[in-house]
Amino acid sequence: MMHSAEEFVQLRQSHCQSDYLRAATDSATVDVWLDVIRRFPEMKVWVAHNKTVQPEILIMLASDPDSKIRAAVAMKNNLPDKLFAVLACDADDFVRERISYNKKTPAQILRRLSQDSCKPVAAQARKRLTQSE
Repeated sequence: MMHSAEEFVQLRQSHCQSDYLRAATDSATVDVWLDVIRRFPEMKVWVAHNKTVQPEILIMLASDPDSKIRAAVAMKNNLPDKLFAVLACDADDFVRERISYNKKTPAQILRRLSQDSCKPVAAQARKRLTQSE
């Protein structure tokens, strides 16, 4: 478990492979993640990539002004159900495309994305729908 924002940043920036992997797999409390987000905003995308990050943190990051952070959230396998719909309506094509690639995206969201005005989003959603039949 990571116990501070500084520990997360140190692990993430380490050149040691085992430290770097710990930043992606070790858990932290909501308070630690909030501290990382507040004090090290350049690390938000890496918070989203952590495999144990809590749903409330993902909900917060899903509304971040930076589309790269929202896209990182859209790729999460443990995405809270309500975020699939929110991110499927994102203004940024790449965020919607990431939702169309997410293996946990519900079929009703994929059906909506299959009609998306962005061709790559619509094509991937149709491909996923075909694969699930």
